[in-house]
Amino acid sequence: MKDADQGTPQAGDWRLDGSKLCIGIVQARFNASVTDTLSAACKAELLALGVLEQNIRLITVPGALEVPVALMAMAEQQEYDALVAIGSIIRGETYHFELVANESGAGVSRVALDYQLPIANAILTTENLEQAVARQTEKGRDAARVAVEMANLMEQD
Repeated sequence: MKDADQGTPQAGDWRLDGSKLCIGIVQARFNASVTDTLSAACKAELLALGVLEQNIRLITVPGALEVPVALMAMAEQQEYDALVAIGSIIRGETYHFELVANESGAGVSRVALDYQLPIANAILTTENLEQAVARQTEKGRDAARVAVEMANLMEQD
């Protein structure tokens, strides 16, 4: 096994080599202006990390609460080295924000633990649209890097 913590991975680092990986992405359509950008940034970064286009599968679901169910269906296929959850939950005037944020987050974690499969959680939880827009591109790229790094770590002996 490689050293457990070698600092922040850099380009060319074995942890960020996606050339042999298959990655699944589940994107919520709710707040599509944000989630489309998250998804595009994630896919572009996956390609930059060497993941082949034919080894990236994107599916969409209505909203953040549906993301964990779709992740579970993908995990059950046993075809993916890692998954990415993409969504955008923006606070409104009711308790619904907390419910959706908490339950979608718990669901994503449960699938990762139950299937022992890395899942990069890029479901944004923000106070307003401006905060979501400010984070959408970088969070999409971050999710791709997390998915590739964790998939490679899971493959180590």
